[in-house]
Amino acid sequence: MTVELQMLAWSVALGLLQVIVAATGMLGQRGLGYAASPRDDARGPMVGIAGRLDRAQHNLMETFAFFAAVVLADCMLQRHTATTALGAQLYFWARLVYVPVYALGIPYLRTLIWTASIVGIVMLLTPLL
Repeated sequence: MTVELQMLAWSVALGLLQVIVAATGMLGQRGLGYAASPRDDARGPMVGIAGRLDRAQHNLMETFAFFAAVVLADCMLQRHTATTALGAQLYFWARLVYVPVYALGIPYLRTLIWTASIVGIVMLLTPLL
């Protein structure tokens, strides 16, 4: 298995973990009754750490499709290079570090880490262009 595919698998695991952590935060803030309900009643956004964990999870979902697409295209077209391997690692590790930094509410560092994950996607995309 290539480094790129390994990082894709680990990114899926990270995404699942983020879903669980965000859901746990939602349970703590809104309760089991709300979680088990059809959630038809509109509620405002979650706040505090629970809200930040929820937003971090949604942020991962915004970039994950791009990451997965370029990893799979690189693998399918056999465009593996040291740069694509580094790009995949950069994406995964940046996304991993992003979660606690966002949860702690560190603004500029969070943006820098997000930017690093985007650079990782671009590194994977470059051999395809």
